[in-house]
Amino acid sequence: MFEISFIPAFKDNYIWLLTEGRRAFVVDPGDAAPVLARLEADGLVLEGILITHHHADHQGGVAELTARYQPQVFAPAKESITGCTHPLYGGERIEVLGQSVAVMAVPGHTLGHLAYAAPGALFCGDTLFGAGCGRLFEGTPEQMSASLDSIAAMPDETRVYCAHEYTEMNLRFALAVEPENAALQQRVSRVGALRAAGLPSVPSTLAEEKATNPFLRCTDPVVVAAGLEHAAVDASKTAVFAAIRGWRNVF
Repeated sequence: MFEISFIPAFKDNYIWLLTEGRRAFVVDPGDAAPVLARLEADGLVLEGILITHHHADHQGGVAELTARYQPQVFAPAKESITGCTHPLYGGERIEVLGQSVAVMAVPGHTLGHLAYAAPGALFCGDTLFGAGCGRLFEGTPEQMSASLDSIAAMPDETRVYCAHEYTEMNLRFALAVEPENAALQQRVSRVGALRAAGLPSVPSTLAEEKATNPFLRCTDPVVVAAGLEHAAVDASKTAVFAAIRGWRNVF
């Protein structure tokens, strides 16, 4: 398996760096400058780029990186992505540094959003966050709920490499939804200590998300009750998800 590390960008973005020897891929390079600096410092050659969706903070560095390294660029076919060489729809398998990687269609945050599932690792962009999920800028609650279901079906030990350091503020909301959740209370303490030490809160594991992330818990009685209190029209998973997401938008 390739090695995984992160390159910080902007205020709270993570650009994931995948390496095998001197060979490298990056995931969602919104800014070329820190990527170029890291590649040069470590003597790496950029062979490929994985893009999850079209927002500028995820693809803004592609043109400059492409001009320098001519990498393969894997990206959503349904979205406008600078320099895309391999348009993808979801359902494909691609090779990344000798590993077979599954491409997943996970619409909701955007309509063409993709995630990339390597052995034991998921690069999910802005679909699933630590203790949260992305806003629905383009998709519907039905789409995002289904996308989260497809992620939740993966093995519990899967490490979740999301694209932003949002966990602390997401945990504050999760506690408002489930104030008595012991696993959630423990995660708040653990993440608080990590962030106080200047360390990232990601990756998490899918097991941890299932235990503490309200958007993966929309059939839990406590989360259902919270959804019904905040505009859910019924107790269905999609209605509860829509209500909880709407509450999070104004929290």
